[in-house]
Amino acid sequence: MATTHLARQNLRIQQWMTLLAVVLFLVKLLAWYLTGSVAILTDALESIVNVVAGFIGWYSLYVSAKPKDADHPYGHGKAEFISAAVEGALITVAGCVIIYEAILHLLQPRALRQADYGLILISITALVNFAAGSFCIRTGKRNQSLALIASGKHLQSDTWSTLGIIAGLTLLLLTGVAWLDSIVAILLSLFIMFTGYRIVRGSLAGIMDEADKALLEKMVDVLNANRPVNWIDLHNLRIIKYGPVLHMDAHLTIPWYLNVHEAHREIDALASLVKNEFGESMELFVHSDGCLDFSCGICSKTDCAVRKGDFVQRIRWTIDNISANHKHRLAAGEPGTTEESI
Repeated sequence: MATTHLARQNLRIQQWMTLLAVVLFLVKLLAWYLTGSVAILTDALESIVNVVAGFIGWYSLYVSAKPKDADHPYGHGKAEFISAAVEGALITVAGCVIIYEAILHLLQPRALRQADYGLILISITALVNFAAGSFCIRTGKRNQSLALIASGKHLQSDTWSTLGIIAGLTLLLLTGVAWLDSIVAILLSLFIMFTGYRIVRGSLAGIMDEADKALLEKMVDVLNANRPVNWIDLHNLRIIKYGPVLHMDAHLTIPWYLNVHEAHREIDALASLVKNEFGESMELFVHSDGCLDFSCGICSKTDCAVRKGDFVQRIRWTIDNISANHKHRLAAGEPGTTEESI
């Protein structure tokens, strides 16, 4: 239920961002018409990408908000990665078009008209874009929405490019050097292309289920700090993003003599811990393993009546050993094992 609410919230926000992109595009066209500035034209061209990307993001969030079905048991969240990839590609294309237009105008500089009115209009668009972009990024991170984050970064890149254009046009007005208009456009187009590359890179990482190191580091820290004695070991941990939903798989080693209900309580405790830290939009699939004789060396449980060996050292969980597909022991040369004396 919480996941559905987040998906609908993301969709509503994207709808407003798309409408905003259309309005700002029209404002920039007016500013270009008044001034004839190639730099403002490049800003307007990028806004065309904003509009197209906004509609793509809108559709992708509509798709990702659909509930799970027989054909999509993990939901439709991957649509967000595809839309972000398209948006990043469009940003990069816009950067190339801007460079082309800027070089043409560099070869044949043109005098500006009514630059003061143009500066006022694009200054307004910069302020609106920055506020909207910050809101999108903040909400996207909270709701685990790559599409919203991509939209926010796109809006903020538009803001920085507009600020650069404002600075360049102001300098042009003060100096009267016409070719500054084209130089500013070229420099900003390179920044725009770099932003597009980063968005494409992030979306491809999501499509390919690339491990999120920062997320795993946070997960490991939380688990180490809140680890009860019955959680003897944890391994084969994986986290996959599907839009606003995180799916976590893991194998939890617990004392072998716990009955089904007791084992289930340990799994529920793990689920509660993770959801308290990462939100209700996380789904957990935890497999319980019974401890074996070699587990005694890493088990700090003091009231165990069936212990086969002495407790020696506790293995501190790390990204490497918690992701490994084997139970941990104190054998020499054990791969991926980091040990901590207690």
